[in-house]
Amino acid sequence: MSKTVLITGTSSGYGKATAELFLARGWNVVATMRRPDPSVFTNASGRLQVLALDITKPETIDQAISNAVAHFGAIDVLINNAGIGMASVVEVTPDSTIREIFETNTFGVFSVCRAIIPQMRKQGHGVIVNVSSSVTIGVMPLVAIYAASKFAVEGYTESLSYELEPFNIKTRLVEPGYAPTTRFTANGGERMQGLIPADYGAFAQAYFEKMASYPTDYCTESEVAEAAYAAASDDGDRLRYPAGADSKMLAALRWSTSEEHYIATMRGMFAPKITNTPSAA
Repeated sequence: MSKTVLITGTSSGYGKATAELFLARGWNVVATMRRPDPSVFTNASGRLQVLALDITKPETIDQAISNAVAHFGAIDVLINNAGIGMASVVEVTPDSTIREIFETNTFGVFSVCRAIIPQMRKQGHGVIVNVSSSVTIGVMPLVAIYAASKFAVEGYTESLSYELEPFNIKTRLVEPGYAPTTRFTANGGERMQGLIPADYGAFAQAYFEKMASYPTDYCTESEVAEAAYAAASDDGDRLRYPAGADSKMLAALRWSTSEEHYIATMRGMFAPKITNTPSAA
């Protein structure tokens, strides 16, 4: 019998690629998005169910889970993929924007997990895969708010891995690198407008130039999908699955070298030194 995976945020990018990979490998797929549109998928087989789910609205989460279980009988794997990106300077980032990031990237993940855990506990098995980010491995400038929202998910997921072990429920983290061509990245760029003040202009320009000549290839949607599939299918106790050459490079740097070497290398790559010229009072 085919297993069933429920994936959030499947209208484009990582989520869409992940849904299509699971379909291609014989799984039942519950593809959720805020405004359901089955036409985004090329494979419209009977193993695909497209449902409405907004991770910031608990009633839509409960309804999607109920519909998925009624349709396929069980949900074996949850992949929390939905999220939003943002680059900004902390001192000018308004509370409303910070709360928007956390409502989706952090509290939304908490809500979906909390809704599906009772179902998995009753059925006696399950896997929860939370899509985090490579910024939780190697933090870069101008993403403090975004990184904080993803660090929270990392701690939450690791704690859950112990809490849910007695119920045969595994939790995993997929840590994608930077993917400049995705809608996720485009949305982050749109939110950045007005959040890089003039005093930070030279620093931001130098940083973005460094990002344009990254020391490895950037992450691809297919690499994230493969990492999510590995996390969903692995029978072992592995927690983290970096996705993409850039994420794997950061993981090797972070976990295989000293703290001093790691910090010095990150400063060299991502923190260009710019002479500070304060604006006039």
